[in-house]
Amino acid sequence: MWWFYRKGPSGFSGASTAEEVTAGVDGRGLVAVITGASSGIGLETARVLALRGVHVVMAVRNVSAGLAAKEAIVAKIPGARIDVLELDLSSMASVRRFASEFDSLNLLLNILINNAGVMTRNCTRSCDGLELHFATNHIGHFLLTNLLLENMKRGCRDSGVEGRIVNLASSAHMLTYPEGICFSKIHDPSGLNDFIAYGQSKLANILHCNELSRILKEEGLNISANAVDPGIIRTNLFRNRSIITVLLDTIGRIMCRSVEQGAATTCYVAMHPQVKGISGKYFANCNIASPTTSQASDVELAKKLWQFSLQIVSS
Repeated sequence: MWWFYRKGPSGFSGASTAEEVTAGVDGRGLVAVITGASSGIGLETARVLALRGVHVVMAVRNVSAGLAAKEAIVAKIPGARIDVLELDLSSMASVRRFASEFDSLNLLLNILINNAGVMTRNCTRSCDGLELHFATNHIGHFLLTNLLLENMKRGCRDSGVEGRIVNLASSAHMLTYPEGICFSKIHDPSGLNDFIAYGQSKLANILHCNELSRILKEEGLNISANAVDPGIIRTNLFRNRSIITVLLDTIGRIMCRSVEQGAATTCYVAMHPQVKGISGKYFANCNIASPTTSQASDVELAKKLWQFSLQIVSS
């Protein structure tokens, strides 16, 4: 496991924690939206950003759990500024309600962390008729990003502070179809393998960042978009996968990193000055890395996914 502790050019490694990579970073005056912030690495990300002075908006499916998480953070960080809003990423109507409620807070967005994700046992359909992994992990975040982007643009213009968009990807992006994204199966998930469907959604997270970054650069905007791999962490993501849970319990001490370490790359990319001006990249272990498949760098596939996603959210 030497590679896990070996520091990269950033000065950090896979063993670094979220608090370590943000030490000395002043987040006062910044506003961040974090999806899936009531548990796991999303919760740790919210805690650490609040610790650094960021006004955190926790976007959660279970509001009761979100409020309990907020109380736990505030108990340890008196004065932490945290709001909790409901968001079900599998429902485009819920995403639109969240965006409207966020606008009503009259906050200018600086950081958007698309952290939430699902891994289900079966490839069911969302309420919008889409394969559930793709709907939740990609389309929900794609729509959310589009709806909040104008707000972030205003924040950049008014403050001069760089906006940052961070997508949580995974090394599982290599477990997908030969063509990368099986577009014909998004509306008809029958026969899909759930592991492959999850991997496809994680590939989509990376491609989304790549194309978004290209568009933002073309428009000359001071907003970055990057994808991060948090590593293998035993979180609620695997609650429906008993086999994976058993494996993680068995090899966890060797292969898995802690939640504090798992949130490190997200916090690094979202806040560290070293990342200023860097966009369209894939990060792992708090350093720029290379995706494990060439599909994640396929420019044409990214453009095709963007147009396909636009059609879905516009219908």
